Amino acid sequence: MDKTVSINPATGEKAGEFARVTLDEAVGKARQARRAFGAWRETSFAHRGELFRNLAEKLLGDKDRYARLATLEMGKPIAQARKEIEKCAWVCRYYAEHAKGFLSQTPVETEAWKSYVAFQPMGVVLAIMPWNFPFYQVIRFAAPALMAGNTGLLKHASNVQGCARALEEAFAGVGFPPGVFGNINMSAGDIAGLIANPAIAAVTLTGSEAAGRSVASTAGKHLKKAVLELGGSDAYIVLDDADVEKAADLALAGRMQNTGQTCIAAKRFVVLDGIHDAFLAALRHRMQDARMGDPLDESNYYGPMARTDLRDTLHAQVERTLSQGGRLLCGGVVPPGPGAYYPATLIADVKPGMEAFDTEMFGPVAAVIRARDEEHAIALANDTRFGLGSGVITRDRERGERIALRLEAGSSFVNTLVVSDPRLPFGGVKDSGYGRELSSFGIHEFVNIKSVWIA
Repeated sequence: MDKTVSINPATGEKAGEFARVTLDEAVGKARQARRAFGAWRETSFAHRGELFRNLAEKLLGDKDRYARLATLEMGKPIAQARKEIEKCAWVCRYYAEHAKGFLSQTPVETEAWKSYVAFQPMGVVLAIMPWNFPFYQVIRFAAPALMAGNTGLLKHASNVQGCARALEEAFAGVGFPPGVFGNINMSAGDIAGLIANPAIAAVTLTGSEAAGRSVASTAGKHLKKAVLELGGSDAYIVLDDADVEKAADLALAGRMQNTGQTCIAAKRFVVLDGIHDAFLAALRHRMQDARMGDPLDESNYYGPMARTDLRDTLHAQVERTLSQGGRLLCGGVVPPGPGAYYPATLIADVKPGMEAFDTEMFGPVAAVIRARDEEHAIALANDTRFGLGSGVITRDRERGERIALRLEAGSSFVNTLVVSDPRLPFGGVKDSGYGRELSSFGIHEFVNIKSVWIA
């Protein structure tokens, strides 16, 4: 029997082993989800909401176990893992409360006796999810999709199948009917065949550009709705009026969250010339002092990357950037010993055309780019094929807002970190994908927006 193995990235030891299903078995589960859809779509918002509130309670009640599982499978610092579970509960409760209002019929004045817009579920939504937020990524798809009356089928990353199984058990444990939410541990090579099956109505993916292009191509070929949240190379503009110490604090937190393995992490810091050197020195000091180690030890600021192959890919990107003229200020050396550890790394003198400017650095590596003035900073921030998140750090909120509106990204935050919040839509432009998750916009992605006219 084909199996996947999850490896503890802190030790290199096996964390779990899970049977992989065939395409035929995956199709069987998709058909079960399609059959479950017939009854689930007829349930009330109140009933669905009660189940999601119960799920929130279950997640919080067993928060430590779920958090530890995420840490063991992908290396997330344990305190951040607990916060991830808490955020899952928040999203469950948010949609339990607001889904009915988001999907209420909207009257439209026409010549008809009665006309309105209705929002009806589509069917089975296939979710292809990554490892970096193994619980939250799933919940932020499942809560709106299932509250809208769809059923969901999860294809999770192979290295976090313990988290996937725990979620499937949690849904079942609070009373979600069989088939309404399920997990399939299948080969990536079989995904196209599953998307093509008539049981699947739509697909959502969070992952790499390559995966997004592949899924979009297959979904488009079969005329199925897709939402894609792909990579990012978020630029944070640090203006010359910024408080350098506060800016460096934000930069450290924004770059090092989840050991830098976040799509909306701050990755490129575009700093105006007037404070460039002071900011660089402050950030270097903080990155050098950040403590790397066992992610289960809360005294450590960051842990290992999720896999050694990802660590090695990142290191190769760092070396290419240095060979192109980047200046290494700290880190940049693979430590000896077991695990997928990589030190906090700061590269200065980064310019367009360099690896750290042009591609996504998915790990604890910060790139600092000098800008002549405000206009130059905006041009550098927008000089990327990505467009997920962006930020501005300044003492002048109105100036920050004016610049934020000129940045080519799905979200722009002033004087704080880019976050994924259920009250706001989340997604990207350009090569960061299309469609939106969360808020009212996210729940409307997977419904039939239907006009009804009664003469």
